[in-house]
Amino acid sequence: MKRLMMWMMAVLLGLSFGIAQAADITLGPGDVVKASVYGNPDLAIETRISDAGRMTFPLVGEVDVNGLTVQQAEKKIVGLLQSGGYVKKAQVNLIVSQVASAQVSVLGMVNRPGRYPLEGGKRGVMDMLAQAGGFNADGGDAVSLVRTRNGATTKTVVDVIDIVRNGGTNKDLELAPGDVIYAERSPRFYIYGEVQRPGAFRLERQMTVAQALAVGGGLTPRGTERGISVKRRNGDGSLHVVNVKNDDLVQVDDVILIKESWF
Repeated sequence: MKRLMMWMMAVLLGLSFGIAQAADITLGPGDVVKASVYGNPDLAIETRISDAGRMTFPLVGEVDVNGLTVQQAEKKIVGLLQSGGYVKKAQVNLIVSQVASAQVSVLGMVNRPGRYPLEGGKRGVMDMLAQAGGFNADGGDAVSLVRTRNGATTKTVVDVIDIVRNGGTNKDLELAPGDVIYAERSPRFYIYGEVQRPGAFRLERQMTVAQALAVGGGLTPRGTERGISVKRRNGDGSLHVVNVKNDDLVQVDDVILIKESWF
């Protein structure tokens, strides 16, 4: 079932990429741009946009392109070349060879953590998760998105599995430069006592005590399913012990004790 879900997620993420539209890239400090003017090979350059958001272009000097799309920057340079009398009917082409200004950090339980460019216009959390290679073996089903807008920083949890299962791409969130995606570790439960494989295991959604027992390899010859107890944390963090049945649901960080049979 898990493999099927991972395959479904990969398909959905692959479809969400599409083809990047170079004209939609927003320019900013650190970006490297290749520029050319049709019929004027001497005006071809490759330059890095300065910290002030300016690029140096032959004949017209410094051009403020910070926050402009590639298409808008092309039109601006065309206007400067024509208004200055340098080229009568200029056709300017800009290609962004390195994107450094518009980046998003993807951290946590992913296969390729790092910083990734927001190329191709609008990008969502699912796009960037795919760029980072998806969840690794310790990854869970959700990511936390940390965003700063108008001076206020917020944290939003994105349920990736819910989006995949229900096709709810409208629940995906659009990203902006500087956003941070943190892939959470999968929730765990613990089982010990008279089971074949005591230890910590991944907690699947809607997992029952009986299923948790199966994950632990089942009972030892001395084990019993009677009187199973669980150490569970309250909302204030304190521990309490509850008796559970096989069809009860396991909660995050539950510690399940399988007792020895007296008979």
